[in-house]
Amino acid sequence: MQCYMRQFRDTYQTCFRDRAYVVSFLVSLVFLVASIGANYMAAVYATEQQSSSVTDIVLSNTPAFDLDGVFIWGPLVLYGFLLVLLIWEPRRIPFVVKSIALFVIIRAVFVSVTHIGPFPLEEVFDPPSYMRMFITGADLFFSGHTGLPYLLALTFWHDWRLRSVFLSAAVLFGAVVLLVHAHYTIDVLAAFFITYTIHHIALRLFRQDSERLEHGLSQPQDVATT
Repeated sequence: MQCYMRQFRDTYQTCFRDRAYVVSFLVSLVFLVASIGANYMAAVYATEQQSSSVTDIVLSNTPAFDLDGVFIWGPLVLYGFLLVLLIWEPRRIPFVVKSIALFVIIRAVFVSVTHIGPFPLEEVFDPPSYMRMFITGADLFFSGHTGLPYLLALTFWHDWRLRSVFLSAAVLFGAVVLLVHAHYTIDVLAAFFITYTIHHIALRLFRQDSERLEHGLSQPQDVATT
């Protein structure tokens, strides 16, 4: 146990003595906060401007199920697990947080230009009041429940255990949002394709953070010469 704690302490000391890491860490947090604000404003705007609902090949032919608990608490548990991963291995933080922030920003753009109203049976889904500032109703395209776990699966693809956890979560949450009629089928299907593109954009934009995640705190030029 003492060995693990010593390793944990040494990892943090190494990270936060690296000026490039500290700057990237702070930038990632600012970027994440800004993206959450943008996503909320986009969701409110889409809700105010929403049009009528449309038919859907899946939702129109299936009943709505009461799975509010999985819809709300499932992602919270998953992101709690992610938080533990990042705390245990802080070198992952800048790239993972920046990737999530990029995902949220791009989704906010899609939401702000897509104003289709929720499927009419969505009254089965009734989120608690403290969640309503995050779930407004018309922030539909594309599904964050599906896309964000898939983004994490792509980010941790090199670890088959984490990849399996996040891929399973993406499939599970995609099914749940359809079963509660909280998203259209196109929202779920498109999330996989858009998220794949977002991941590759993040790899290009945040190349040094990605290399730090894979190779530790060595600078990219050091990695290239080894």
